[in-house]
Amino acid sequence: MVSVSNSHLESPEPHGELSVRDAEILAFERQWWKFAGAKEQAIRDQFQMSATRYYQVLNALIDQPAALVQDPLLVKRLRRLRATRQRNRSAKRLGIDLTIDS
Repeated sequence: MVSVSNSHLESPEPHGELSVRDAEILAFERQWWKFAGAKEQAIRDQFQMSATRYYQVLNALIDQPAALVQDPLLVKRLRRLRATRQRNRSAKRLGIDLTIDS
């Protein structure tokens, strides 16, 4: 289980080039499915922030080179998922069907 404390609220000590909070967010994102209940509630309990703010922080975090160094598989997966969602939203706005028919 990921141990997340409130230490990021008192002093943002660096963890490599990432802050402690950023490292904790990556650890949470890697293992969030292990927590009971909804992810949004776990975010609120662990980080004392709304889900919207959490995803804003996470999106900025996965663009940082230090995050890629810290956990390359997770960061690449999250970037890939984000790109897919952006592509689907753009296609929907333009009325393009991205489904592949065989």
